[in-house]
Amino acid sequence: MFSQLGLFLLRALGYLPLSWLRAMGAGLGTLLWVVIPSRRRVVQTNLRVCFPHLSDDERQALTRQSFMYFAQAWLDRSWLWHRSAACIQSRVQLLGDVAALSEAKPTVLFAPHFVGLDVGWTALTLQLPLRFTTIFTPQSNAAVDAWVAMGRERFGQVRLFRREDGVKPIVVALRQNELLYLLPDMNFGANESIFVPFYGEPAATVPSLSRFAKLGRARVVPVITRMTDAGYEVEVHAAWNDFPTEDAEADTTTMNQRLEAFINTMPAQYFWVHKRFKTRPPGAAELY
Repeated sequence: MFSQLGLFLLRALGYLPLSWLRAMGAGLGTLLWVVIPSRRRVVQTNLRVCFPHLSDDERQALTRQSFMYFAQAWLDRSWLWHRSAACIQSRVQLLGDVAALSEAKPTVLFAPHFVGLDVGWTALTLQLPLRFTTIFTPQSNAAVDAWVAMGRERFGQVRLFRREDGVKPIVVALRQNELLYLLPDMNFGANESIFVPFYGEPAATVPSLSRFAKLGRARVVPVITRMTDAGYEVEVHAAWNDFPTEDAEADTTTMNQRLEAFINTMPAQYFWVHKRFKTRPPGAAELY
């Protein structure tokens, strides 16, 4: 009941002016930064590992900004998943090499965990007459799970695969030119992960970007979403012409290196609340 009431209120918030909603998000993010010290320490640890050159004050400011962006992006789902297509298009710009996506080529869209990742998916499925797939991680709360699935299935020709569906149907769809929106940059545990550097620290990383590109005979196209004062910019980058190779570990290292370059352009908008280094190599000290 509480979840349903919360989702009803969130939907209502979507009709507020964007500037009001963003101000509420900034306030909510600051509140979360204060009242959830355990998660604040996760962000601070991630930033200390990845940005050792920053001063304590700089990391503190970046931590607070990260909470604010996280909360703002969460509240933005109120209009992203409930307002009209016209409203969304007025707030979201689709930029870059968009036309290339219409080429009849198997394509994996590399979509890292920036706070606007759901905006990127919505912009593509709303504005392009193409078929899209992604891998859906179920939510622990049934009401929230249904809400997230509804939001991601709202526009276009889309399919949400569950992890238990396995690799085969995803590869089949990819070879049939259904664009795969893939988010492979989180810590999914030791199972099937390999340790490759992320900002110089060994990080358990699933080599799924390399694997799907190879199995699907697909190109890899990064799609990066940036929050702006006016809404969001979703940029389609040029396809990587040197990916994949025959070495999945080298490919996954390359992925992390290129992800770092994207993060460095907007570090506060990355998903630092996640325990990226939770899974450790044998003998390595715990970080959290």
